[in-house]
Amino acid sequence: MSERDHPAQVPSGVGLAGLREAAAGCRACELGEPATQTVFGEGPETARVVFVGEQPGDQEDRTGEPFVGPAGKLLDRALTEAGIDRRDAYVTNAVKHFRFTPTPKRRIHQSPGAEHLRACRAWLEAEFAVLQPEVVVCLGAVAAKALISPSFRITREHGQLLPWTPPGIRAAEAALPDADQDEDAPHQTWVLATTHPSAVLRTPDDARAAAYDALVTDLRVVAHALA
Repeated sequence: MSERDHPAQVPSGVGLAGLREAAAGCRACELGEPATQTVFGEGPETARVVFVGEQPGDQEDRTGEPFVGPAGKLLDRALTEAGIDRRDAYVTNAVKHFRFTPTPKRRIHQSPGAEHLRACRAWLEAEFAVLQPEVVVCLGAVAAKALISPSFRITREHGQLLPWTPPGIRAAEAALPDADQDEDAPHQTWVLATTHPSAVLRTPDDARAAAYDALVTDLRVVAHALA
């Protein structure tokens, strides 16, 4: 971890718009320098469900919006089939900058390191503190390991609703006077992990339909929990 890789300094009490504005200049790790821009989460503060991916991709880095590339389009289709309106959801990533290896023809995705997840975690916690979601969906192994457990295995444990308290809400509760903690305690939050849409796109042709169907099945569990 370099001297630059330290937890982001996040303002409090500013709402999602204020967090997005503050994150635009984040340099808590080195990823902000080669990236085009910060890609913050998107969706209403009233969202009951939050989808957390790994990091923005090439198209997201260029547009500044999460999940707008091929993986985002596949996610939109899966959400529709599962009965979830993306307009009512909040979508974000564990890391807010695109990590890539440049080549003459294109920028090749490179998974974020543990130091990048640590540096960016404060932004994710702040999003949770504002949203107080009912369900958090980890899209892919990186998000699941970061938010559920380092030993979590998507292949074995996907599609399972687990009781969970978002770290940002834990911090907010700890700051309350003892007398207010019970009165202001948030509702139960659930977490579920499923395959990242980009993993479905990378699945060989003869198995891709089954991988997509498995994603939709997991998302239907989320839709049932929100019903």
